[in-house]
Amino acid sequence: MRKRYPAQAGYFYPKAREELLEAIRKAFLHELGPGELPPVPPSYTGRAIGAVVPHAGYMYSGHVAAHAYLRLAKAGKPEVVIILGPNHHGIGAPVAIDENEVWVTPLGEVQVDVEVAKLLASREELIRFDFSAHLYEHSIEVQVPFLQFVFGNDVRIVPITMLRQDFRGASRVASAIAKVLSEQGLKAYVLASSDMSHYVPAEVARRKDFVALRKVQELDAQGLYDAVIEEDISMCGYGPVMVLIGVARELGYTRVELLKYADSGDVTGDKSEVVAYAALSFEKP
Repeated sequence: MRKRYPAQAGYFYPKAREELLEAIRKAFLHELGPGELPPVPPSYTGRAIGAVVPHAGYMYSGHVAAHAYLRLAKAGKPEVVIILGPNHHGIGAPVAIDENEVWVTPLGEVQVDVEVAKLLASREELIRFDFSAHLYEHSIEVQVPFLQFVFGNDVRIVPITMLRQDFRGASRVASAIAKVLSEQGLKAYVLASSDMSHYVPAEVARRKDFVALRKVQELDAQGLYDAVIEEDISMCGYGPVMVLIGVARELGYTRVELLKYADSGDVTGDKSEVVAYAALSFEKP
């Protein structure tokens, strides 16, 4: 059984099990976090289809991500979570599912849902199996310990990196995911891993980011793409977010709520050059 071992443990999050558990607890209880630990998840309600989550180091963005994970925890335990993240390293296929069958973190092992992965690849030729795209990528890896903390190690994942982040490609991937989820009747969530503006003053980040966030809340994927390009917004995961918008539109999850927006300066105190983060939930109206 092929296993992917952590590439970022000890960097983006602690590599020791107890330290990692404590870091996640602190994210939920942080003054900028939701202020409560997630409950034992009820049965899957179908109330939510997914969320936008950041992927920086836990000390900078874990408290923002915790808002999304708390909302999903309350919406119930899924069978599978499809995690889409940008490909920061430029290695591998344009849209790549990991070929490994298990992802290992300091909290244990999580199974890749190989059958769902195969269905997605058979539905859309743009989606290919490629382990190299996942070797060093952190945007998906940092989500897995949160999923384990909230849902346990028996939740299955489908990790997909996106080097190609144009509107047409995202639409094709979204259509494939929506059809597979619908046809298979899967109890699933879709996570779009993205940070917002990078290395600009906090006031510039907020102004630009809220142009993009308005498009997300309007479920306007083309508008989001145009805003990112025309406003020069250094949002790294707009492709995954466009996919989530497309899935939500096709499956009728048209209520998008901005749960939290913050930036690295809220932690460091330096607002002159920040990376910004947002958490959004996608739910039934």
